[in-house]
Amino acid sequence: MARVILTLLDSFGIGYAHDAEAFGDRGADTLGHIAAWMADNRKGADGKPRYLYLPHLAALGLEKAHALSTGTALAHSLSGVPVQADPLDGGRVRGAYTCAEEVSNGKDTLSGHWEIAGVPVRFNWGYFPDKPHCFPPELLEHLIREGGLPGVLGEKHASGTVIIQELGEEHMRTGKPIVYTSADSVLQIACHEETFGLERLYDLCRLAYRLVQPYKIARVIARPFVGTKAGHFERVAAHRHDFAVPAHEPTLLDNLVAAGGQVYAVGKIADIFAHRGISKHYPAAGLDRIFDATVQAVKDAPDHSLVFSNFVDFDSSFGHRRDALGYGEGLEMYDRRLPELLSLLGPEDVLLVTADHGCDPTWQGTDHTREKIPVLFYGQPVRAQQVPPLSTFSDLGQTLAAYLHVKPLGNGTALDIWKR
Repeated sequence: MARVILTLLDSFGIGYAHDAEAFGDRGADTLGHIAAWMADNRKGADGKPRYLYLPHLAALGLEKAHALSTGTALAHSLSGVPVQADPLDGGRVRGAYTCAEEVSNGKDTLSGHWEIAGVPVRFNWGYFPDKPHCFPPELLEHLIREGGLPGVLGEKHASGTVIIQELGEEHMRTGKPIVYTSADSVLQIACHEETFGLERLYDLCRLAYRLVQPYKIARVIARPFVGTKAGHFERVAAHRHDFAVPAHEPTLLDNLVAAGGQVYAVGKIADIFAHRGISKHYPAAGLDRIFDATVQAVKDAPDHSLVFSNFVDFDSSFGHRRDALGYGEGLEMYDRRLPELLSLLGPEDVLLVTADHGCDPTWQGTDHTREKIPVLFYGQPVRAQQVPPLSTFSDLGQTLAAYLHVKPLGNGTALDIWKR
């Protein structure tokens, strides 16, 4: 029976969505702006520009998907070969490709992933205002009292890497956790792994998860860090843990497991789906290690299974930090290793490369950007073709549900991309 390998490049948008104006994101283009930034700023030993080079993703249709999304070609080819007017480039494009827009109300991680899995988020998440002391006093009072804390630090919107340098020493001295948020529907708690304790941090986040439910907050994130003084603190990405609200309807993952199939989750996928519909979890942090874990999961996965990987660093390490060079070189690393995955595909296996939202590293602020996502299907069963743009991410999940012969999802339309 068939298997599906879904690699999600977290935040890899390919051009602003039709409703981007409402989010302040009209003009955002994660792929296009990274490619332009690298052409202007990255030089080789000979002093010539080193353009963004993604030949394997280009062969799956990425460059064409971007042109379909934006209406314009990239200034420089991702493969080093000029793009032809023919949608399939004379046979060079090997997969079925398109772009997709989101119908969920937000541009956050949970909404994007859930919609791909067939469950759009049409309600509004709760958010904490961007002002000092942004959390409701009664929320913090309960957290301090029930958590047995001497108090908390932070209480504001902040970059996690910045706030631990700012408050890490005081946290270690006082035992007060660092509590902060962002433009996402999230409450984050940073604590030192040794002086506060990792399990104690997890317990505190479980308490916070229960306390934020009345405020419709999507996630509480444990952010452990190590180090001895300001300037030397480092977050321990491998020990990050997201306590997320479960999806309000059955997802592709739920339906596959209910039908006797398997879901092998790599990286933060298990947390995003609240560990529901997960058969096996492969924790990993860092692009290379996430790729390693994905390769292992594909080797382990039986027939009638889904391997679902999230490459979070594109978002957390590069997009939010507005690091265009790091983002571009991370994409090149993924592209170099992509043949490893392709070599593991059996005659009925299908690879889907996609994303959940944008996070244009050249854009103002540090928030996600409301963008279309790439949709790249590849495998022996897939007919190479350009697919019309999709009006919801849920078309992806519905297509995979049909291919895996599981119960149809409540949203989306299955695509006809298969060889006869």
